[in-house]
Amino acid sequence: MLDSLFKPRSVAVIGASTKELSIGNRVLKNLIDFGFKGSIYPINPKADEVRGIKAYKSILDVPEDGIDVVHMVIPARFVPQAFEDCGKKGVKNVIINSGGFSEIGPEGEAIEKAFMEVARKYGIRVLGPNCQGIINSDPEYRAYCNFTFTMPEPGFISIVALSGGVAEVIHQGFSAMGVGTRIYASNGNACDITIPEIIRYLGDDEQTRVLVTYVEGLRDPEGFMQAVTEVAAKKPVLAMKAGRTREGAKAAASHTGGLAKEDLATDLIFKKAGVLTFTDEGQLIRAAAAFATQPIPKGNRVGIITNTGGPAVIATDVLVAAGLEIPPLSEKTEAFLKERLYPEASVHNPVDVLATGTAEHYRACMDAMMEDDNFDCLFINFVTPFFVDTDSIAREIVEVNRQRKKPIICNLMTDTRQWTETVRILKEGEVPFFALPSDAARALTALVRYRNILNRAPGEVKDFTDIDRKAAATIVAGVRGAGRKTLLAGEVYRILEAYGIPVPAWKVVGDAAMVEQAANEMGGPVVVKADAEHIVHKSDMGAVAVNLPDGAAARKAAEEMTAKLGGEGLKFLVQQYLPGGKEVILGAKAEPGLGHLIMFGIGGIYVEVLKDVVFNLTPVTSTEAEEMIDSLKLSPLLKGVRGEKGVDRAALVELIQRLSRLVSDLTDIAEMDLNPTLAFEDGLSVVDARISL
Repeated sequence: MLDSLFKPRSVAVIGASTKELSIGNRVLKNLIDFGFKGSIYPINPKADEVRGIKAYKSILDVPEDGIDVVHMVIPARFVPQAFEDCGKKGVKNVIINSGGFSEIGPEGEAIEKAFMEVARKYGIRVLGPNCQGIINSDPEYRAYCNFTFTMPEPGFISIVALSGGVAEVIHQGFSAMGVGTRIYASNGNACDITIPEIIRYLGDDEQTRVLVTYVEGLRDPEGFMQAVTEVAAKKPVLAMKAGRTREGAKAAASHTGGLAKEDLATDLIFKKAGVLTFTDEGQLIRAAAAFATQPIPKGNRVGIITNTGGPAVIATDVLVAAGLEIPPLSEKTEAFLKERLYPEASVHNPVDVLATGTAEHYRACMDAMMEDDNFDCLFINFVTPFFVDTDSIAREIVEVNRQRKKPIICNLMTDTRQWTETVRILKEGEVPFFALPSDAARALTALVRYRNILNRAPGEVKDFTDIDRKAAATIVAGVRGAGRKTLLAGEVYRILEAYGIPVPAWKVVGDAAMVEQAANEMGGPVVVKADAEHIVHKSDMGAVAVNLPDGAAARKAAEEMTAKLGGEGLKFLVQQYLPGGKEVILGAKAEPGLGHLIMFGIGGIYVEVLKDVVFNLTPVTSTEAEEMIDSLKLSPLLKGVRGEKGVDRAALVELIQRLSRLVSDLTDIAEMDLNPTLAFEDGLSVVDARISL
C-alpha cells in the first residue's frame, strides 16, 4: 500500500532553501499555500527557519520519528548518505526531486544503485528520482508534495505519468476548465515505485472515479498491461501515448515487421486491457471531465435538446460519425412535449425548444427523455440569451443531473464573464459543460466507447488438442543448431502441419528432373517455387511459377529459375495449384515482454500498398479474432459483394487462433508470414509462408 505516500501526515524537505527561486523553497511554499494538514520539517544546516517554519540541521534532529514523506532536493552524490539518515529515522517514503542519476549514465546509475540498497535495507519506498512528486487534494490531507504550480480543486480525476511536463499540461488543462482533480503522481526515473503500482493503488481508491495516464515508453509492458487490465474493469482508464509520428522504425525483412508501427505494441496493450486511448490531450481532458461526474450510459442512443439549430447539427454529425444513434422520440414523449413546448418548437430529435425556451421547457424535455427507453444519454445545447432566465434553466439541468439516471453532457454557449452565475450553478451541480458542440459531443462519445468496452464479450483462447508441439520445436532446434535464422520451405510447412494449419499438397526436391517427377505424381496444375535461405520475397525475385499444367512445364520453370538464381544450395518446392479464393495475409512478430503481435489483413503482392491490416497481442481470443476480421476496410470483400459468396469466416477465426498458439509455443520465432493465404467459401489454405528466428 502507498497510503503513507499519498496521504502523508508529516513531510520533511532535505535541501529546503531560503532562495525564492529554488525547488527546495517551492516545495515548502506549495505545502503551506495548499494548506497541508500535517507537520512540515525543513532541513537546512545553515538556516534557523525557512518560510517561517523552524529548520533542522539534519533529518536526525527532527523531533518526530517515522516521517511519512521526505523530499530530497540535494546533489546526487549526497543522496546515499541522506538515505542512511532517513533509514535510522524510520522514514517511510522519499521523493527525489533532483536529477543526476541513471538518466545521465554509468556514474549516475552507480549512485542510484547505492541509495536503493540503503532504501531496501530500511524498507523505504522511493518515488523518482528526477521527478515532480505527488499531490492529493483531499481536504483531510491537502498534500502538495510537488514543485509545480497548479493548485487543484478537489475532484475525482487522478493523473499518473512518467513525464512531469505533459502531466502538468494535462493537470493545468483541468484547472483551466474549473475541473477538480484528486491525486497526481509523476515518478520520473521510477527506480522503485512504478506506474503499474500507482495505477493499482488508484484503482482501489474509492474517490478516484477516472484515471488518466500518459506514456512515453513502457519499461515493464507485461506488468503495465496486467495493472491497467485490472483497473479498467473497475473504472475508466484514459491514456495518451507519445511519439506517434516519430519515424525511423527498424526495417524488417517480412511484411509483418514492415507493417507494424513503432508505437503499435503500446496501442495494442491499451486495446487489450480496455483502456480508452486519445491522440489529443484536449479530448482526453474533456472526456475525463465527463467521466468524473456522469454515470456510464447503457447504450449509444442520444437524445438532443437545443435552443439553437446549428450547434445541434454539428453535434449530431460528430455523434453519428462516432457510431452513436439519434433515434426518434417515442410517441408518448412526442405527445407529451407537444403539449408543453411552444407551438413553433421542433418536437423531433433533436428537440428545439427555441431561443425563448424556458426552464420549464428544458425540464419537460429532460424528464421525458430520462423516462423514454429510446435514449441512453442526453446532449444539451444551451445558449444563454439575455431575454431568458438562464440561471433557472441551469438549476433544472442540475436537478435532473443529480438523479444520475443517464449521463448528461452540456454544450454551454455563453460569455462566461457575464453569465457567471449560470456557469457557477452548472459547475457546482457537477454538469460537464463545454464551449464547442463538437468538443461536447466527443466527450459523450468517450462515455459510450467505455460502455462498448464493458459490453465486449471476453471470448476464449481456444485449446487445440490436435497439435504436435514437440515435432515443431524439434524443427526449430535443428535450424538453430545449423546456425540459421531463416527456415527453408520444407521446415516451414512441417511446422504448419504440426499445428493443424491447412496447406496444399507439397514436396521439396533438389533439381529440375525431380520437379517434373513430383509434378506428375501430384497431377493437375502445380506451383513451383525456388527455395533457398537468401530468397525472401519470391515473387520479386522471379522464384515463383504458378498454374503449370504438367511435369514438363514444371521442369522448364525450374530450369529457368536455376539459370537465373544460381544452383548452389537451391531446392524447389512443388505445390498443388489452388485456383480462386480471396487472398489474405497473416503474420506474427515477436514483441519483447509481451509475446507476439498477430497480424491479419488483405494479402497478396499489394499488401504494402493497401496496408489494410490489423494487429493484436497473443493470446488472441475468439472475440478478438472476430474483431480483427471485421475491422478491415475491405472486410466486405470477405463477406461477399456483388453476388459473390463470402469466405469461411469460422476457418479464418480458427487460423488466427492457431497462429497465436503456434508463436506462443515457439517463442524463438521472430517473424512469420502466411502470405498469401487463400480463403474459400469452404475452408482455406496457406499457399506461401516464411519463418525467421
